Amino acid sequence: MPAYVVERLDTVTVAAGSPLDGMDLMSPFVWKEDGLYRALVRGVPNPLGPNDPTGLIVGGSSRDGLHFTMADGLVVPPGPDPSDAGGCEDPTVQRTADGYLVYYTGVDAARTQGSLLLATGATLTSLTKRAVMLQAPPGEGNIKEATLAQAADGSWRLFYEYAANDASRIGMAHGPAPEGPWTVLPDPFGIREEGWDNWHLSTGPIIQVDGHDPVMFYNGATHDARWRIGWISFAPDFTRVTGRGIEPMLMPPPAKDRTATDIAFAAATVMEADGIALYYSLEDRMLRRAMVRVYD
Repeated sequence: MPAYVVERLDTVTVAAGSPLDGMDLMSPFVWKEDGLYRALVRGVPNPLGPNDPTGLIVGGSSRDGLHFTMADGLVVPPGPDPSDAGGCEDPTVQRTADGYLVYYTGVDAARTQGSLLLATGATLTSLTKRAVMLQAPPGEGNIKEATLAQAADGSWRLFYEYAANDASRIGMAHGPAPEGPWTVLPDPFGIREEGWDNWHLSTGPIIQVDGHDPVMFYNGATHDARWRIGWISFAPDFTRVTGRGIEPMLMPPPAKDRTATDIAFAAATVMEADGIALYYSLEDRMLRRAMVRVYD
């Protein structure tokens, strides 16, 4: 079984002068395009007022993958439809021949439920909101945190977080294309009763490394929501799990205050010459990058 080992940690910064100024930063979705690193980042007002959006998504770019300059406007502003009037969170980008697909979590106007929404466009500054792609019945929690992957037969999988029995779980859907339509399948994997991931699970990015099965750097937590990042691999057709790390591969540094937010949460991966760049958020307020190497 391979080992995914964190060998370096870096701070990711966002330049001043954008709509994210003064906000907590989360959900850094990063990819390479035209010689630059591109990113969509979620900002959260701190403190969060009763009428504030739960998230604003802003795009940016960087030459080194660590220091990003952000655009002036929002990629997908909240509203006016009630499905995302409360906020826009957790962006995931898929390039297509026609431009971009951007999956994101839309929080409803009452800030009681999140659903998976899709926006498309030729550029990231000309996106059109298309549809609610997955939504739980009223009162049954959130569906959020999209991850896309293509199976060996050319079909697509949509992984997502959903709420069940006071916990988060990971669901999976099948579709012919990255924009769906989606048919929900059985959950790809579950919690481990005696593990560090014994209560909550949430999706993370999937990457294919040459010579290895596709691997997801997923997020798991105990009942008291102390989130860590681990790995799990799948067969190329995503029909079964082929490996899973016993211990978390990435943990937050010890907090000075035990009551402080204790979260490391994976969001995106980029292949580099010296390994996998794993972008994640720390404490739900700052951005980091871990360089991960694969050992057989």
